[in-house]
Amino acid sequence: MSATALISVRPQIGAEHGAGRVKQWQLIFDREKPLTPDPLTGWAGGGGDARADQVRLIFKSCEEAVAYCERQGLKFEIVPEPPRRLQLQSYADNFR
Repeated sequence: MSATALISVRPQIGAEHGAGRVKQWQLIFDREKPLTPDPLTGWAGGGGDARADQVRLIFKSCEEAVAYCERQGLKFEIVPEPPRRLQLQSYADNFR
């Protein structure tokens, strides 16, 4: 597999309200080619190695993920963490 590994912060889904899995880093593989729709069925497919979508490794820190890529000889790219947006509002806004 010659795809580039992407290292990013694991997104927190809506059902996870706690702080237990915050700041985990994930390693996923970027597709070499985009998905193309099948002309007969309309299903998305093709586009390189299908195993790239099935591999997701979780690490406690970015440094651990980088060390793993270097040990395995993988090309990698670190996706910067998006800034948090604070939505400031007053308590009275709950009743408007």
